Amino acid sequence: MTANNAFYAQSGGVTAVINATACGLIQEARRLHLLHPQRIGKVYAGHDGILGALTEDLIDTSRESDADIARLRYSPGGAFGSSRFHLGPLSTHRAHFERLVEVFRAHEIGYFFFNGGDGSMGAAWHLSQTLAELGHPLTVIGIPKTVDNDLALTDTCPGFGSVAKYVATSMREAGFDVASMARTSTRVFILEAMGRHAGWIAAAAGLASESEGDPPHILLFPEVRFDAERFLARVDECVQRHGYCAIAVAEGLCDDGGCEIGGRSFDDLPSHTRAGGVGRFIGELIHARFGHKYHLALADYLQRAARHLASGTDVEQAHALGVAAVDRAVRGSNNIMLTLQRLSDRPYRWEIGEVPLSAVANKEHRMPAEFISVDGFHITEACRTYLQPLIEGEDPPPFRRGLPDYVRLANHRVSRVLPDFVP
Repeated sequence: MTANNAFYAQSGGVTAVINATACGLIQEARRLHLLHPQRIGKVYAGHDGILGALTEDLIDTSRESDADIARLRYSPGGAFGSSRFHLGPLSTHRAHFERLVEVFRAHEIGYFFFNGGDGSMGAAWHLSQTLAELGHPLTVIGIPKTVDNDLALTDTCPGFGSVAKYVATSMREAGFDVASMARTSTRVFILEAMGRHAGWIAAAAGLASESEGDPPHILLFPEVRFDAERFLARVDECVQRHGYCAIAVAEGLCDDGGCEIGGRSFDDLPSHTRAGGVGRFIGELIHARFGHKYHLALADYLQRAARHLASGTDVEQAHALGVAAVDRAVRGSNNIMLTLQRLSDRPYRWEIGEVPLSAVANKEHRMPAEFISVDGFHITEACRTYLQPLIEGEDPPPFRRGLPDYVRLANHRVSRVLPDFVP
């Protein structure tokens, strides 16, 4: 029998819209199955991503109702579980790949959809080549996903637009709060955002500033070397001019001493480290120099889980990529990652493209110099033009009793037919 079932895995950190991709993929597979059952069968999801394949812990999505699959579009998190498990090379992890061949053959899986970031695209490419060597070629389609927006060769990454909207909204609202209390209370507000190597999320906070004096007043990016004295001078200038200073900082901020700024201490003992991240560090730096009271907000999981404030553009793109993944797979595309290609800024128009997995595997896309102001403390108009359409549009979930009404799938397991395997 032809292997025409599909395996779908969510990989890495989840987003507010990764389930919208799963929704589009499963809906399109169901539609095509009714028309051409010989071309695509069931969609199995891996429980906790690729780990589900290794342990033969598969979820039969065909047992979920159409209504519940449709509700995935509005639900955050990873409906089937995600993981950061790394397969490793064939030379040292041959047993893993042989196990995948066994599982895929046992369940007649011929399509593999990997929904993740740059590391996941590298794993997908490596997996397709290795399984072909082991005698089980797969149709492998990478579907982009990352809040960090750092995948190469795609205009944007699903998940980023919603985080950008959340961070910009939070900065605007917090700015009103701080401004109202600055004279007798907090003078400095700091929002620490995700972004270990790229400052896209911190940059998005800059959209909250539309007029002179609007917060955020300072943005700190991993792409710009942090100079404490220049930074403190800017903070002082800002407080003198506006009465307060609002700052957004990426967690991966770097200076001449490296990128572990958040673990450093102000104590005399250099071996002692302070708990907390870079936001706490720069807050203490400001307090030590000027005595200003500061408040720190860690967006952390809140920024990537905030489906209630998701960008309409982001949801639409995430869902469309799920649909396109199935369409291209059954038409013969293989070893590709789907991309979002911008056709115009105003009006914002886009289309879905594709690139070889080998071209994006383990490659990062950082903020270009033309997106960062000359002084390194804010974004340029070119950056605003790029970011603006990504946060536009609203697609709120349904609410029940005052709270978002999200779906939790039953996640019915497929019967195991192979011996147990411990990764």
